[in-house]
Amino acid sequence: MTPSDSPSPPRIWKKPPFIANPIIRYGIFIVAAIYLVWAFGSLPFNWARISEGLPRAARIFSGGFPPSLERYELLLTGFKESFQIAILATLLGVFLSIPFAVMAARNIAPMPIYVIGRAVIIISRSFHPVIVAILFVAAVGFGPLAGILTLTLYSIGFVGKLLAEEIEEIDWGQVEAMRAAGAGYIATLYYAVFPQILPRQVGLSMYQLDSNLRASAVVGIVGAGGIGGTLMNAFGRYDYDFAFAILLVIIAVILLSEGISGWVRKKIW
Repeated sequence: MTPSDSPSPPRIWKKPPFIANPIIRYGIFIVAAIYLVWAFGSLPFNWARISEGLPRAARIFSGGFPPSLERYELLLTGFKESFQIAILATLLGVFLSIPFAVMAARNIAPMPIYVIGRAVIIISRSFHPVIVAILFVAAVGFGPLAGILTLTLYSIGFVGKLLAEEIEEIDWGQVEAMRAAGAGYIATLYYAVFPQILPRQVGLSMYQLDSNLRASAVVGIVGAGGIGGTLMNAFGRYDYDFAFAILLVIIAVILLSEGISGWVRKKIW
């Protein structure tokens, strides 16, 4: 057998790097490492305060065990309010997100309407719910109304964005068939667009309900109603065992809602 007849070694495929130029690739890594070192070193960490806080944290955790459910009436009242806030905000947010999603879909909305729809969605997603809750608490006062308004705006931003993207990816053949049959804009939306995004919309609604249930506990900390206010009051009274009981129940409720929403989404898809 001649050397030319010998079998060639197998070729091994390697994924090409994201940045082909090695100088640029490693340069970005070096710059990122330098920035991380500089950012960590320039932040004003108060190490004395941190060392004093560690024993305090240990006392908080030791005071929280075993958790106490003696005042379960307050816990039930707070969770009832959180559920009401989450459900109402989800219903309002999903209902209002549909027209804004249609406005923000480039393939079915003219440019001026598209700009308005996108602007509303971007503004709704620009701020954390806690910041929005502080604004609504200052505007309408403490209580569940501020929480409902906050999570409604939050739902419009999230659901509206994803629904608009879903509309932009629909099968355009159904729309053309409706237009060829002489259907108007509303009829085309009702019979050609909405049926294609309905499964996605139901799945997003379930996910948003789950997300609003979690967020209702957070916005309640700043006075927007729900179990968050009960939790802050427990910490303010140094009632750590009751506070830890609230935290455990929040975790259990979130796990349960996550399982239910996952089951519903699996059935839909």
